[in-house]
Amino acid sequence: MYTDILINAAPYENRIALVEGGNLLEFHIERPAEKGLVGSIYCGRVVRVLPGMQAAFVDIGLDRTGFLYVDDVYASSLPQLEERMADDEPHCCRRHYPDDPSLTDRCTATTRPGIEKLLKEGQTVMVQIAKDPIGTKGARLTCHITLACRNLVFMPLTNHIGISRKIEDERVREELRQKIESLRPAGTGFIVRTVAENITSAEIEADMEFLLLLWDDIKSAAPRSPVPGIVHKDIDLALRSARDLLTDNVNEVVIDSQEVHERLLAFVSTFAPKLKSRIVHYDSEVPLFEAYGIETAINRAADKKVWLRSGGYLIIETTEALTVIDVNTGRYVGKNDLSETIFKTNMEAVREIAAQLRLRNIGGIIIIDFIDMETEQDRETLYRTLQEAMTKDRTRVNILRMSDFGLVQMTRQRSSENLSRTLNENCPCCGGEGVVKARRTICYEIFRKISRDALQINGSNNITLRVNPRVADLLLREEAGHVRVLEQSISKRITVIPVPDLHVQRYEIIWNE
Repeated sequence: MYTDILINAAPYENRIALVEGGNLLEFHIERPAEKGLVGSIYCGRVVRVLPGMQAAFVDIGLDRTGFLYVDDVYASSLPQLEERMADDEPHCCRRHYPDDPSLTDRCTATTRPGIEKLLKEGQTVMVQIAKDPIGTKGARLTCHITLACRNLVFMPLTNHIGISRKIEDERVREELRQKIESLRPAGTGFIVRTVAENITSAEIEADMEFLLLLWDDIKSAAPRSPVPGIVHKDIDLALRSARDLLTDNVNEVVIDSQEVHERLLAFVSTFAPKLKSRIVHYDSEVPLFEAYGIETAINRAADKKVWLRSGGYLIIETTEALTVIDVNTGRYVGKNDLSETIFKTNMEAVREIAAQLRLRNIGGIIIIDFIDMETEQDRETLYRTLQEAMTKDRTRVNILRMSDFGLVQMTRQRSSENLSRTLNENCPCCGGEGVVKARRTICYEIFRKISRDALQINGSNNITLRVNPRVADLLLREEAGHVRVLEQSISKRITVIPVPDLHVQRYEIIWNE
């Protein structure tokens, strides 16, 4: 099935959609005021070292300090440790890059120096943003600098060769490894990305030369950069979409901006000239996303409830700690027995959950509450189907088997805000809780306040109560008896006035002379 990349570019916002057969698979958004920072390199200053957490806070010039774990500190990149550790392996070769999960830790906690031996307060350190600031958390930082182009990821401070796990042919993997080994500078590292499965030695050499020159520029710029301050900014979303998403399986990259189209054309001509013909400019009067019928899907991508075709539905709730997905049969009653109805609903939910996690960019800990199934065979089938459905996701996932309570726990790598938090903000009325006080609760709150204030206020003949019409309706109907009892107890008349513009939780109690 063919895939299209759609780019809706505007001065205030760039939107990227990955569409397959008319279905929206991925949606990415970048706004100048909220531009993602992942991949950018900074000169930062260590402001606090926390031995108890084996981490440090680093000021890189953003609103919040970044967080740097000991595993993400490159000991050999710190001048005061260079001589002592010159003959040692780098203390960590793991860099969380979505295309290549092949790197692993090369040291254990017992051989690794503590954070207090690697960093000191006030020290300057070059870091790269691995994860954008999310919610109240600052950016996740790393000293493991990586620079990516279309075919390769360059690790200037890591002596390592990695091949994407998605390249499965062992003969091809070995050939690629030998090509890299023969060309790379000593002590550096490269990862071969999935799209480079059939790359030639000449193409590898060209990509290496580009990345090495880029690293030289960064090293030259670092001493002249303010501290804290940025040294290197990663390319924008439109160019990253071509670098990371444009493969032989992509039919077209359609852009509705002439300026962005020209930039993308020049970019692809340099790094993937064979795919240049797939870059298309869209100039119709009908908005691009509407022409492809995906604007509605984008608007629904933050909905709490997701309907399944059978009539069942998912409830997706994201909190600070984790995301919970609840599966329900809804309107689906099945045709035969209950166990078959439950199994079919769960199986349909599996595919939709995989799609929603990818579309909404939900990361972190995810708990899925499937409908209870009786047989172990059904549970095993569900687990394997979920694993298979998640193989299409470019982001790293880890799935545990279903518990006795019908829960599946999984993690999905998170590097940026999920779509809901990008598109939405907390409700100013409920503070993001998703609920407001019940009308009856508000009525009784008013009764208590009037009773309490009546003991302190003298000389008032009556009370005017201004409330939301929905609260007024309850006071004048179902709670009318309680209002009369209150009037008698304080010897004052209460007049209820509906105010349409007043929020349901707001009210005004006016004591008249």
